[in-house]
Amino acid sequence: MDTAALTDVGERLDAFVDQVFSSLKRKDQRATAGVYTRGLMLDGRRKSMQPMAQRLGVDHQRLQQFVTSSPWDVEPVRKTLSRKACDLITPDAWVIDDTGFAKDGDGSPGVARQYSGTLGKVGNCQVAVSVHAATDSASAPLDWRLYLPQSWDNETAEDPETAAVIAARRRRSAIPDDEHHRTKAAMALEMLDELISWGRTPPVIVADAGYGDSATLRQSLTDRDLAYVVAVKGATSPTPAMRSRSPPRTPDAAGPRPTTTPSRGPAKISSWRPEPRR
Repeated sequence: MDTAALTDVGERLDAFVDQVFSSLKRKDQRATAGVYTRGLMLDGRRKSMQPMAQRLGVDHQRLQQFVTSSPWDVEPVRKTLSRKACDLITPDAWVIDDTGFAKDGDGSPGVARQYSGTLGKVGNCQVAVSVHAATDSASAPLDWRLYLPQSWDNETAEDPETAAVIAARRRRSAIPDDEHHRTKAAMALEMLDELISWGRTPPVIVADAGYGDSATLRQSLTDRDLAYVVAVKGATSPTPAMRSRSPPRTPDAAGPRPTTTPSRGPAKISSWRPEPRR
């Protein structure tokens, strides 16, 4: 979007910013939120603070402080964004996925040599796990998390010296003390629980084999009565492990059963939909 187009939607954008950032207590924070949003929308490949500030004609430190050190709670903002996204596109499914962001150095939080679907290979990058609302023609993020590899978790270090190095690295990147390595599937479940607590209702959960291959994820979706369609690796049983407290299922037992259909490739599709409540 160029400057002229941004001017044309100025009033609508102001109304959007007022709604999304209404939880910010200070007037100057809400004003900077509007400037930052305009910076994200303007044309330009790089969306870091200095390039955006240059295009906007403002001091980049103003944007930097808003993002990194200004004390405002992100949860109410995300909650409002998730509601507006679902209202706008009426999703057919929620998609669990992750995105890689290539990095040259090693100072960015969570950066490591890891697989990135964006790169199509292992590379030096950050990875963000997200839940998107999607239709055939639209997609919007509902919630997201920055993935922390084990190399960024001092609590999993093999020795005290390595733990001290990791702890210092975490402090430089301002990573909270209570934020530690979790599997991507576990992060996806956290986001689903958060979205549901906000009043969002998933029509069906879909994911590729990177998530669907987790029996824990599939069982957790079943336990939550959430319909899902996920890919699993060809050698993986699509049926979640039977819980020890559950009685064995008999052929005549009522209720849904996970099903699998082969795809053209090496993966399979595992799906489950809760039985309609009567």
